[in-house]
Amino acid sequence: MSSPHSILLISRNFPPLLGGMERLNHHVLLELAREHEVHLVGPDGAAAHVEHPQRVRTCPAVPISRFLTCATLRGIRVARRIRPELVIAGSGVNAPPAWAAARAGGARWMVYLHGLDLVVRNAVYQRLFLPIIRRADAWLVNSRATAQLAAAAGLDAGRLHILHPGVEIPRAFPPDEEVRAWRQRHSLGDRPLLLSVGRLSKRKGLKEFIRHALPAVLTARPDALLVVVGEEPAASLTSANVGVAALQEAARAKGVIEGLRILGRLSDQGLTLAYRAASVLVFPVLDVPGDVEGFGMVAIEAAAHGLPTVGFAVGGVSDAVEEATSGYLFPSGDYGAMAACIIDLTARDRANAIAASSADFAARFSWDHFGDRLRGFCRTKTS
Repeated sequence: MSSPHSILLISRNFPPLLGGMERLNHHVLLELAREHEVHLVGPDGAAAHVEHPQRVRTCPAVPISRFLTCATLRGIRVARRIRPELVIAGSGVNAPPAWAAARAGGARWMVYLHGLDLVVRNAVYQRLFLPIIRRADAWLVNSRATAQLAAAAGLDAGRLHILHPGVEIPRAFPPDEEVRAWRQRHSLGDRPLLLSVGRLSKRKGLKEFIRHALPAVLTARPDALLVVVGEEPAASLTSANVGVAALQEAARAKGVIEGLRILGRLSDQGLTLAYRAASVLVFPVLDVPGDVEGFGMVAIEAAAHGLPTVGFAVGGVSDAVEEATSGYLFPSGDYGAMAACIIDLTARDRANAIAASSADFAARFSWDHFGDRLRGFCRTKTS
């Protein structure tokens, strides 16, 4: 058997930082490590999350500029030492250090792009980062919508590969008594729950949902409760975040504050229980210029737990929800149709009817499937 190729992954988006992109890049490393010797330049603390910590070099995660400077220097040193066959940037913002490392090591390189990487309204990013991204030998993109944005940004469509993020498929669901205990712990009673999961950014559209859809839902189902899981991003290319106070103020202004509960961040087990307790995931993403939803991983996670999604067909969300199979999508801003669908799904028999098909849909996005496709792409770049 031939020796494995070496690959260098450079990404600030990696554990111990939390979030969907961090989880994704962790799985990029795990899946590639099945066939390759993978080295990492990542944030401080990353070595504790890999099997071979000696292959990890770390940099301070904040500010981003400090990480990029450090990652460039460390990436160049690692590349000169190991001479990787391939360098991967975990997102567009990681492209400059990945490009520098690839040049230093004589390697080919690719970037995993996530929508916002291509359209963020930041002058420095547009002038410096995008030209470097265009120099990559190939690009992985997380959805059809991101592929369209990439082509519009001047990337060669022939070198674009759609690779949807993966999801952990539960082997078994927690017993009903655990779900009831979780509800009791958070004083949720037996109320039908509308669940929102994700960072509290403007793009997620939660404040607008509270204003324009929640009142109609509560008129029809006064016992319903919108449960929000998430917090503001610690660092972002955009500053358009929505704080807890803004959500509460919107609810008070519409007279629905009693129908809102904000839980903040939950553990993985707590999130699993939230998915199982809820009747529907609400995903009212806004169509915001310069800030796009590249995929919509939370909709796949919900589907894996048998929870349907109701949202807007914006950005990459259309890849993450299959109509009438794992949920329902409506034109952006159609809060009336969204509210009517949510009311329908709060009927338990209606929700149960779509639970099985949701789980079947999510199975197409398993990490095993993700890994098979990722390794296939990388074989063409290291052969």
